[in-house]
This record gives sequence, C-alpha cells and structure tokens, in this order.
Amino acid sequence: MQNKDYQYVMNDTKWNEIWLAMSSFPTTLQWRTKDIETAYISTWDSEWFYHFMIEGYKCIEWLEIKTETEIIKNEVLEILKSIHVPGKIFEDKIRVYGYVEVGTSVDYLWLLY
Repeated sequence: MQNKDYQYVMNDTKWNEIWLAMSSFPTTLQWRTKDIETAYISTWDSEWFYHFMIEGYKCIEWLEIKTETEIIKNEVLEILKSIHVPGKIFEDKIRVYGYVEVGTSVDYLWLLY
C-alpha cells in the first residue's frame, strides 16, 4: 500500500503476535478494523482465528479491540504492551494503529499504561 499522506507503523510480525494472543485469549474479544485504502470500517467481529487475518494486514489503518471491563482492558493492555504496538486507549476499547498520518506523533501503549 502506497500513500504519501500516511506512514506504516506496524509490521506483519507484530500483527501476527496480536492475532496469536487475541485468538487464544480466554475471553471472547470483539474487534473491528478500518481499511486505509477505502476508509471502510468493518462490523464488530469476535472470530480472530480465521477472520482477522483473512486478507492480510497491509490495509489495516487501525484495529480496535472492545474491552467490556477494566479487568479485560488491563489484561489486553498487558499483552499489547509486551508486543510494543502504537495505539490509543479509550474507555471501552483499545485502538492499535497500522498507519498514522505523516508528521503525526504516535503513542506507544507501553508508554501510556
């Protein structure tokens, strides 16, 4: 994916680490993504094993993981913190960035949490 306005801040290794951790998480977690090329935001999905990686990772502008409780949020943050991903924490979800606008600073979850 080539876009002069955005820079890629993730790689396939980190996306695979997220996929592996979330697909084996003891509680079902819902997720959705935004496509960098079309701006399409997927519906919430809870099937990580097949659906998350079905089309690869190159077009994921961001991934949001819904966190229903503080306990779940903290557990997910610990996992994402260990993977060293860029993101943002919201009240009921965590967003992991695949791309950010050029010139925009990016926060890393292990520094926020």
